[in-house]
Amino acid sequence: MDITNATVFIPGATSGIGLGLARRLQDAGSTVVIGGRRESLLASLHAEHGFDTVAIDVADPDSISAAASTVLAAHPSLDAVITMSGIMRAEDLRSAVHQADAVDTVTTNLLGTIRLIDAFLPHLLTRPASTIITVSSGLAYTPLAATPTYSATKAAVHSYTQSLRQQLAGSPVSVLELVPPAVATDLMGAGVDFGGMPLDDFLSEVVSLLASGSGPEILVQNVLPLRWSERDGTQQQLIEALASRGH
Repeated sequence: MDITNATVFIPGATSGIGLGLARRLQDAGSTVVIGGRRESLLASLHAEHGFDTVAIDVADPDSISAAASTVLAAHPSLDAVITMSGIMRAEDLRSAVHQADAVDTVTTNLLGTIRLIDAFLPHLLTRPASTIITVSSGLAYTPLAATPTYSATKAAVHSYTQSLRQQLAGSPVSVLELVPPAVATDLMGAGVDFGGMPLDDFLSEVVSLLASGSGPEILVQNVLPLRWSERDGTQQQLIEALASRGH
């Protein structure tokens, strides 16, 4: 992915990692289209940063289809999609009350990713070179017990990405996977402290990795203990440590 000259769509880019990455890619020279559910926020981000914007709810298949049509009509040169949208909710598995959160999480994080790829892949296959970047998590490899469905969906995104990459081998589409560690954002709501790495530090490392073409997995240093815990024999220890921190 040439971050100095790409045309990129990032759904879920109105805050946090998505917005930060959109700004970094724009600063590097790319044209960036951002998507989100809140149209007033999209309007303010367009005014402040000059992004093209589109309303999209990745939990709604019709919204995804409509957004894809809008983006591709306005940007026929689109050559990259980053499936950033995601939700993270705490669940108590001792009570079936958690099932509503589980369904929402699967719908947004996993089905949203699949549907976004389906909506844009036919176009991306027509480009001379293009990129899909899925977004998993270090918790795909070492789950956080307090957010079991989130962790499970991110593990599923990782597996799906591997299959997608293999099916697209030899095509113009490169398939990368961004694997964030805990990052200081409002993913679980304002004021919830993950003890994560500073957002700017994370973004600087990610952009450097993208620029260097280090894929297929985009792994900052902070995520390596989670990514390789099973190989290193530290997985259960880390699961217990994460749980003891009250996350």
